[in-house]
Amino acid sequence: MKDVTQLSEGWSLRHEDALLPAEVPGCVHTDLLTAQVIPDPFIGRNETEIAWVGRRDWSYVTELHHGNEHERTDLVFDGLDTAADVVLAGESLGTTRNMHRVHRFDVTGRTGQLEVRFDSAYAEADRIRALTAERPNAYPEPFQYIRKMACSFGWDWGPTVVTAGMWRPVRLEHWSTARLADVRPLVSVDGTTGRVELRVRTERTANGAGRQLTLRASVAGAGAGTEVAFEGDEAVLVLDVDEPALWWPRGYGEQPLYDLDVTLLDERGDRLDAWTRRIGFRTVEIDRSSDARGTGFTFVVNGVRIFARGVNWIPDDVLPSRVTPERYRTRLTQAAEANVDLVRVWGGGIYEDHAFYDVCDELGLMVWQDFLFACAAYPEEQPLRGEVEAEARDNVIRLMPHASLVLWNGNNENLWGFRDWDWEQPLAGNSWGEGYYLGMLPRIVAELDPTRPYTAGSPWSGSWEHHPNDPRHGTHHSWEVWNRQDYAEYRADVPRFCAEFGWQAPPSLATLHRALPGERLAPDSPGMTHHQKAEGDFDRWHYLAQVVQARAVAAGIEHWRANWPVCAGTVVWQLNDCWPVSSWAAIDGDGRFKPLYHELRRLYADRLLSLVPTDDGPVLALDNQSGSAWRATVVLRRLDTQGSVLHEASLDLEAGPRSVTRLTVPGPLLPADSTGQFLVADADGLRAVHFSVLDKEFAYPAPRYDVRLDARSGTDAVDVVVTARTLVRDLLLQPDRLAPDAVADRGLITLLPGEEARITVGGWTAPDVAAAREALFSVGAS
Repeated sequence: MKDVTQLSEGWSLRHEDALLPAEVPGCVHTDLLTAQVIPDPFIGRNETEIAWVGRRDWSYVTELHHGNEHERTDLVFDGLDTAADVVLAGESLGTTRNMHRVHRFDVTGRTGQLEVRFDSAYAEADRIRALTAERPNAYPEPFQYIRKMACSFGWDWGPTVVTAGMWRPVRLEHWSTARLADVRPLVSVDGTTGRVELRVRTERTANGAGRQLTLRASVAGAGAGTEVAFEGDEAVLVLDVDEPALWWPRGYGEQPLYDLDVTLLDERGDRLDAWTRRIGFRTVEIDRSSDARGTGFTFVVNGVRIFARGVNWIPDDVLPSRVTPERYRTRLTQAAEANVDLVRVWGGGIYEDHAFYDVCDELGLMVWQDFLFACAAYPEEQPLRGEVEAEARDNVIRLMPHASLVLWNGNNENLWGFRDWDWEQPLAGNSWGEGYYLGMLPRIVAELDPTRPYTAGSPWSGSWEHHPNDPRHGTHHSWEVWNRQDYAEYRADVPRFCAEFGWQAPPSLATLHRALPGERLAPDSPGMTHHQKAEGDFDRWHYLAQVVQARAVAAGIEHWRANWPVCAGTVVWQLNDCWPVSSWAAIDGDGRFKPLYHELRRLYADRLLSLVPTDDGPVLALDNQSGSAWRATVVLRRLDTQGSVLHEASLDLEAGPRSVTRLTVPGPLLPADSTGQFLVADADGLRAVHFSVLDKEFAYPAPRYDVRLDARSGTDAVDVVVTARTLVRDLLLQPDRLAPDAVADRGLITLLPGEEARITVGGWTAPDVAAAREALFSVGAS
């Protein structure tokens, strides 16, 4: 049986004339931080102080000793970042130039000093650029010339921290006769039968050539198991499972997972190698059929059409080796608790660790996986072409067992960029990636993983017959809003699937204080400017910026959900941050919730009550994405600023399963005085409000409210109870103003006079009502 020895200890990093202790997995930056050679790049403007690290060559050394009775020993690197020469006892074993691949070297019988020499990523990119010629991109960094996490070169939300190192585990694999080289489980469902078609490839030693091998496989708990002999180095084995429990996205059913065990045997029946993964039985397709409105893009899982409630995911740390399985679980659980059911892994980051996809499998979070191309023209010549193909094959095979994975996507914004970003003239006919997205990648997916759909890019209209970002066809990115237009313009279109949109806001105050110690905070202070990568009263500005972010995203989602099934999904940019920064994220770089996070929980709930502005007046929408009918009595009220009811109506409405009911608000309920009247809808504990003018034009009363604290029996939590004496719009408790680790269970709340709200706060060790009042903000306050 194959033996594995992890090589996580005993490594040193060469720095000048010294050897520094090194952590593997890790990177140069984490080791220099530990040794206190560099300051924390997340603090102040230290990012610029440590820029030299990414422009230097580095090397790691250890002593390699091993002894065993196996025929073969392989040195395996799960991730080398990026351009490396692996040297053992003074002899090069080989070079690498791809962060996203596994690299394997035969070290049978060889020992001595093992050194991994990393060239500067900038130097490697310059070499490739000289071979392939200049290509345009969206940022002044050379990320398209090297197969490395693009956002390590900086982005409009991320720092420039260009890493190097062994960012994933290193190990020795000792084996004899043969090993399992590739295992591809093609999982499908036909009626009441689940099928696993296993396609397996082996690698053999010289002694294993010609020997008879057997493949054995079983699905735990399903009573399915069988074995088959190899023909040469490959075998195909089919397992049929009667009436398997189906895997569903969260909110649509359960997420049963089955252990799939694969064993390689020799002619005597002795175990040579084994492989185990968890699989789920489900079908997935994208309905891209044409209709009167254009070309659809609807996820269909187990035959059920789904409005996808999604978020975009970026690397959770610009130093990705620091992201642990526990951190993945925390962040993805937060996504699920915000009623998210789809996570898009964005193409400027990484193929995440198995731990990420394991959690998505368990939580029912569908995964849309980009291939790693973003916002640039990518050369298709060698040596990049060979690396891209090997990388794609490696990761399709690695990730395909995961039931949560529902879509392969060719790139982020490059098809759009070619058409609209003035690339054609500077390219002058040179390759730019189209051959990857429309040729190589769909061919690889069709060959290796035909059970899943592929799309050439995001955005992508489906063909060059339509503009790549045409909202009427396929996937759409809505960035005119934020870049040039107010968020009300979200309502001008009904995209078939909105895969990116969003609005910026600063992180939590405690996050800013940690990142900018000692700085007087202001919107234009030096540190704030540095931690705001896209080009008054600070507390008030901070609160209002976060409110606008939540309102902007709400405007889009409410409108697009109200237009289901024409629009079949929204994917907010973005869930998370990779450092403390003003950005589009719902969860800031220190893991604190912005108001947007709580707003997503409302917007992505199965049942959403909204008042959507239209050219014909506000429309009341009951969006029901649950599996049962929603019958509700909706109370509509027109009120003035003092809370007096000027007109009221009760409407008995029903929205069927996975459907929307829309009703134009009756004329008598429309505000006669737009600056002093507003509309409120209430049903089943849900509330929607409609103000027909901008905040600066509305005659808000000075907000008045009472505050008290109620201890929660048996817990350390405290309820902050707010009783409104006037209209209080978008009341927000910022819990980190109470204590850095404090967490509140609610975001923005609108109260009418006499109404009460309870906000539960955990992590607040010294409750004080005056402090609670100081941490409360609302629209209309001076």
